[in-house]
Amino acid sequence: MSFDQLAPFLRRVQKPARYIGGEPGAVNAEEKKKAKPLRYALCFPDTYEIGMSHLGMKILYAAANRRTDVLCERVFAPDSDMESEIRKANLPLWGLESLEPICAFDIIGFTLQYEMCCTNVLNMLDLAHIPLRASNRTAAHPIVIAGGPCCVNPEPLAPFFDVFVLGEGEEVQDELLDLLIAHKQGTRDRLAFLAAAAKLEGCYIPAIHTDPSVRIRKRIVRDLDNAFFPDTFVTPLIEVVQDRASTELFRGCIRGCRFCQAGFMTRPVRTKAPETAEAQVRSLCANTGYDEINLSSLSTSDYEQLPELLEHMNEWTVPAKIKVSVPSLRIDAFSQEVMDKLALVRRAGLTFAPEAGTQRLRDVINKNITEAQILDTVRRAFAAGWTSVKLYFMMGLPTETDEDITGIADLAQKVVDEFYRNPDKPKGKGVTVSVSVAVFVPKPCTPFQWEAMDSREEILRKQALLRASIRSRKISLHTHDMETGLLEGVFARGDRRLADVIETAWQNGAKFDAWDDRFQPDIWKAAFRAHGLTYAGFLRERSETEPLPWDRFDYGVSAAFLLRERKKAYAEQTTANCREQCCGCGAGCGSV
Repeated sequence: MSFDQLAPFLRRVQKPARYIGGEPGAVNAEEKKKAKPLRYALCFPDTYEIGMSHLGMKILYAAANRRTDVLCERVFAPDSDMESEIRKANLPLWGLESLEPICAFDIIGFTLQYEMCCTNVLNMLDLAHIPLRASNRTAAHPIVIAGGPCCVNPEPLAPFFDVFVLGEGEEVQDELLDLLIAHKQGTRDRLAFLAAAAKLEGCYIPAIHTDPSVRIRKRIVRDLDNAFFPDTFVTPLIEVVQDRASTELFRGCIRGCRFCQAGFMTRPVRTKAPETAEAQVRSLCANTGYDEINLSSLSTSDYEQLPELLEHMNEWTVPAKIKVSVPSLRIDAFSQEVMDKLALVRRAGLTFAPEAGTQRLRDVINKNITEAQILDTVRRAFAAGWTSVKLYFMMGLPTETDEDITGIADLAQKVVDEFYRNPDKPKGKGVTVSVSVAVFVPKPCTPFQWEAMDSREEILRKQALLRASIRSRKISLHTHDMETGLLEGVFARGDRRLADVIETAWQNGAKFDAWDDRFQPDIWKAAFRAHGLTYAGFLRERSETEPLPWDRFDYGVSAAFLLRERKKAYAEQTTANCREQCCGCGAGCGSV
């Protein structure tokens, strides 16, 4: 498809720049096509603004395009206005770099970041004129693969994919591309390719791996200093959610919060040298013009060289007025030294995650922070000039009582009070404390993977109790949508029976389910009824001895360890972080 063919549609949609490519830093498809490369569509099942904010996609895109034998293009979910135009004209979904239909590509890769994007995957396949079910595809169709956090339990989506990549994708992506190139030069037999891919570590092939006793182990990148990282990003032509230079400081997490899937599934901890991280973001700023840097990790303040890194970065970011963001701060690891260095650049609000309102429940979830540490940290932050604090909590945690719910409001009020009793607070300014409360979802690969999830009625009751407990206008409360939380819980621990439900819901109009204003719970409830299933059947407590849909996927953390941690949770006992004492989780941190 040419730009001239696309132009009439662009005049009728919002944000046409989502669909045309041509951004600075994008690969030149016309030049690269001369070498007849393998064609690879990297798909994000949400809008351009969200997908273009994702660091993992940027790394994989650049890693594929550094090869001369691969042309990788980006594809995002078209919004409803563009989808309507596409369907009326019967146009197949295209890649942004060439504007050519991705149904003619060799391989299509989806990143599955969130359970609620599953219907967008089906919608994009349908828009691309590709059969939804892997069993209906022939040698004429692309290989369809997926990676990302949802592959911890890929079973609900297994019928729709040829290959799932468990764990980190940089290295296995190259191996799959090499294998597919060899396959194209040989028999071109689809099943033969899948059989060969099944031998790669980290690859789960539903059509091949039919024996549930066969374990598939995740892939990890062991050396972050020498791993591929791009020196430039594609720079969007429109504003996106996170439009900044970004790098990871480390992967994995030392903490062991018992609700946190990411903290367990990304073990072992692997750290990037500060000089490597600084060189990466400095290069990105020089090549893209970004004036904001994001230093990301699951718990960034646990990066031991953070003060040293910030000191060196301040030498060039402060004069250039480049803002440095350090998300995922631990209250007990947010030192005065780090606070002072962050205060030298443009100041953003601080975000902390106490997760629970009482010390008892923080011990249950192994948060390992005290109320005294929380209040001491915000006291120092207020004295240093901050006036905005965001606090993240969850409700529905195991053993939770009403006292734990009202404790959220009590803790937020103590933070407000700490500001006004602080003699060193900023003069002439008020404080804002934003409280965000998510619904707890039991996830695979955590000590709480066996837990029941709160019912709809109980969640609503607790939200009302919390709302009534907030006493100050300085506190704003945001509670996450309960209906999407319940469905997320269903998908997180579901099995292949859900594939029919997902397809039926999509056929009846379910799309962009992660968006509160697009989510249609009645469609989902009808789809479950149509297949004789209920939410409750998936949200129930699981027996510690019953087989689980994700048992065969080895993410490095042993079931014995998870069970030990679950028992400690009910005994209100904490576990030390990995730097203090090895907890024997099985991830083999000493081997990297």
